[in-house]
Amino acid sequence: MTVSTTGTDPIAHALENQFGLADRVVDEASLANSVARFRERGIVLPTFAQLADPSGIDQALVGDADKNGPDARNLWRVHWYNDLAGSRVGVPDHVVLPSSITGVESPIIVVFGDRFPMITAHKVLAAYACLAPRVVTGQFDPTRHRAIWPSTGNYARGGIAISRIMASRGVAILPAGMSQERFDWLDRWCENPAADVIRTVGTESNVKEIYDACNELAKDPGNFILNQFCEFGNHLGHFEVTGRALSHVFEHVRASSGRDLRLAAFTSATGSAGTIAAGDRLKRDHGTRIVAVEALECPTMLENGFGEHNIQGIGDKHIPLIHNVMNTDVVVAVSDRSTDQLYAMFNSDDGLGFLADRRGVPQRVLATLQHFGLSAICNVLAAISTAKELGLGADDAIVTVATDGAALYPSEYTKITARDFGGGFTNLDAAQVWGEHLANVTTAHTLELTERDKNRIFNLGYYTWVEQQGTPFELFEARRHQSFWEDLRRLLPVWDDMIGEFNSRVAAGA
Repeated sequence: MTVSTTGTDPIAHALENQFGLADRVVDEASLANSVARFRERGIVLPTFAQLADPSGIDQALVGDADKNGPDARNLWRVHWYNDLAGSRVGVPDHVVLPSSITGVESPIIVVFGDRFPMITAHKVLAAYACLAPRVVTGQFDPTRHRAIWPSTGNYARGGIAISRIMASRGVAILPAGMSQERFDWLDRWCENPAADVIRTVGTESNVKEIYDACNELAKDPGNFILNQFCEFGNHLGHFEVTGRALSHVFEHVRASSGRDLRLAAFTSATGSAGTIAAGDRLKRDHGTRIVAVEALECPTMLENGFGEHNIQGIGDKHIPLIHNVMNTDVVVAVSDRSTDQLYAMFNSDDGLGFLADRRGVPQRVLATLQHFGLSAICNVLAAISTAKELGLGADDAIVTVATDGAALYPSEYTKITARDFGGGFTNLDAAQVWGEHLANVTTAHTLELTERDKNRIFNLGYYTWVEQQGTPFELFEARRHQSFWEDLRRLLPVWDDMIGEFNSRVAAGA
């Protein structure tokens, strides 16, 4: 199957007109407005190739920009090759978790997302990957469009950041039950938080309520919806940028280990199914198994289930349109009781002391645990379960990501310790948490997918995307075939060329 974004067939029409996958200038007037706005503000766009390998980026393009500030030069930091200070590094920051903490022989490599600028989470990359192609193809006009960013947290923050430094107005839509730190950040960054932060009902699992809010806003042609769950730019950005970064980290770890490691698996909480697209690249390049992770309290993929949970950032109870389900190999469900209590353990002196004294976890590893947010812990637990389920050994590496760090969840720490540990966290609590959540990670909720399982999960998306959101059936079905996803990738060099042309026009004032 060959995918084109031009033509009269339903798939081509929907890809360009409904999902924005254009390979041409759609509206020259909008493009000219963007060129003028970006020239006025001194904004230059990086290509996907540059973000995937930033070694050739001139440091002068970043200059003295505050990595946490609304500075357009931070676009050149929207990649995995930053340290905590915002300086560029040769290999993305990561930790290799030893068996003293994981209980399995397989090295588990965790790559840190809190090195990304402005929002200290890698979802700012997803936001850029969705908006930049819309700008250079003339679909999004910053002089008249309001960018709408539906999310369960970090993507909305990333969208607000990208909107602001691209000189356009952004609106965040997210469930009211997300961590207070997310809302505090939005209050600081939004021009008018009362109007530009929309709190929908519920928490992680209430994604349909977010879609409903988007559909209402879409009635105004001035609102431009950038729905990460169906924005194929999200998928393509992570395939190219995150996939290459994770591969680089693995190759570095393999060379440093002196062993003939193979990249056996990649675990990723699905959320919008953007990050998991990196697994498609890893599978292509390394034969890596792709492991999709979800909350046990809402086991949508595992058993078509539903429910509420607190693993913030992995909104579920549906199958994202951009999830390449038929290329997924394993599903793991992880309980939010585990992620909550391990988060408390990793961020308390007694918890870290227990890991050091009783488990012999090296201090260099303990020092990194503050960079594990709730979904990062979820990804690690899924990696441990995967290693057990697949019988992986010492030469079988698993890679995953820490989307964000503990800094986004102090309010959750207070809630968790009050609810589960009487308001504090002691050495005795640490022993209990270790015994329940790390000493014997279960495989009871880990499923190697058969072809029937894959089809079951794929088919579940029909109700959201065809019946509720109006996706053409032909496009929905086309996603069943790997040729669909492979053909989409031709857009990456096309968009890079268009970004180059756009920057030239900005520089020339044309």
